[in-house]
Amino acid sequence: MSRLQLALNVSDLNEAVEFYSKFFKTEPVKIRPGYANFAIADPPLKLVLFENPGEPGTINHLGVEVFSTDEVVEATQYLTEQGFATDIEEQTTCCYAVQDKVWVDGPDGSRWEVYTVLNDASDTSSPTGGETCCSPTSLTMSEAAPCC
Repeated sequence: MSRLQLALNVSDLNEAVEFYSKFFKTEPVKIRPGYANFAIADPPLKLVLFENPGEPGTINHLGVEVFSTDEVVEATQYLTEQGFATDIEEQTTCCYAVQDKVWVDGPDGSRWEVYTVLNDASDTSSPTGGETCCSPTSLTMSEAAPCC
């Protein structure tokens, strides 16, 4: 089974964590500076919050969390067969986790990822040492950073 991921930009992380903890009746599974991650059982949702005062209330990116690399590979094959340009990332450190993922651009430039978490990580840095991942701006394929 998979679950939908919704990554939101928020102006005040503590306030947002308090609100979403009450709203979904669950606490975050991970909190780091400027970042919180909820694994909500009902409804099945991965909610990720990025503290970003310049873009509060906007979608950072969207995704589907799957539970194995095989499922990411299957999604990549399917998306490619459907004619989508894909951006594949393997063993990338993003959002305080090591992940395998594939990205596509939706209508109007919305970024969608299908991903699996392989391991926890202590930071968000990209594997190339460049920009940190999960940048708050919505990126198209041609502008995409090494992660998120």
